Amino acid sequence: MIPLSVLDLVPVREGGTLQEAYAATARLAQVAEAQGYKRFWVAEHHAMDGIAGGATSVVLAHVGNATSTIRIGSGGIMLPNHNPFVIAEQFGTLDALFPGRIDLGLGRAPGAGPELQRALRKNLHQAAEFFPQDVVELRAYLSGDPAMSTRPTPGFGTEVEMWMLGSSLFGADLAAQLGMPYAFASHFAPDHLDAALAHYRQRFRPSEWLERPHVMAAMTVFAAETDAEAELISSSQQQSFVRLRTGNPGQVPPPVAGYRDTLPLQAQSLLAHIGQASAIGSPATVRDAIRRFVERTQADEIIVSGATYDPAVRERSLELTVEALAG
Repeated sequence: MIPLSVLDLVPVREGGTLQEAYAATARLAQVAEAQGYKRFWVAEHHAMDGIAGGATSVVLAHVGNATSTIRIGSGGIMLPNHNPFVIAEQFGTLDALFPGRIDLGLGRAPGAGPELQRALRKNLHQAAEFFPQDVVELRAYLSGDPAMSTRPTPGFGTEVEMWMLGSSLFGADLAAQLGMPYAFASHFAPDHLDAALAHYRQRFRPSEWLERPHVMAAMTVFAAETDAEAELISSSQQQSFVRLRTGNPGQVPPPVAGYRDTLPLQAQSLLAHIGQASAIGSPATVRDAIRRFVERTQADEIIVSGATYDPAVRERSLELTVEALAG
């Protein structure tokens, strides 16, 4: 069975609290660990009422304390928001707390408007131009490069596993040049999936950290006992996505039966487009969809995403997904 991992945004549901969201993320990580998932990643987002993973390294410490064996990491840290030295210290601290379990996935997209840029005291679009240099600097800190005169402590010479994240040819090219594993965000941006993976594999240069190309592709996965039930629970995320793309983001709403049918054609097309990298349905439906996606991408790993209004429903979805593929 292909290795499976979990991507979590620490969703906050309508009527819920931050405390409940963090507790739900910890429980989800425990379920993922018990079911044999390889990694549990948290993504950095800021100033969004429905996502509580902004302080990513802090959330990962919470997840690490709730688990014992599963790898934990960022999917990802948006490096233009930070400086490499501080990230080396943060993830070096995580490595000291949870040795041999830490992944550091890095993204380039600033993903921020003028208000957030002012709050972060950064010109993020300008900072994004220095992303390749910042990645190299960060890797030099974490790998213990003796040429670095200032050494993050903790952080210098750790076992943190670095990944490049992306949804375009830029990330694929940089991952290939630097000999890094590559994770593609196909769960929400599938347009360049095939081209990016081909580019990465063709141009990959072996490094001391990685001998051959290694790809993880993201999918939206909702598994339930029946196709109809899976479609119902997936409607919470579908509502969130449509609201985000139409400029009205918020907390995760309750599911709505027949939600897609209530949408205008443009919104239906939007959901159908991102659905290229999804598996929504009964165990048999999910198994077939994931197998087709793996055949298409030849991915070495799959990371599954998908927020639900009821956290227990997502826990069950993780269990059913493993059962489906194992069967």
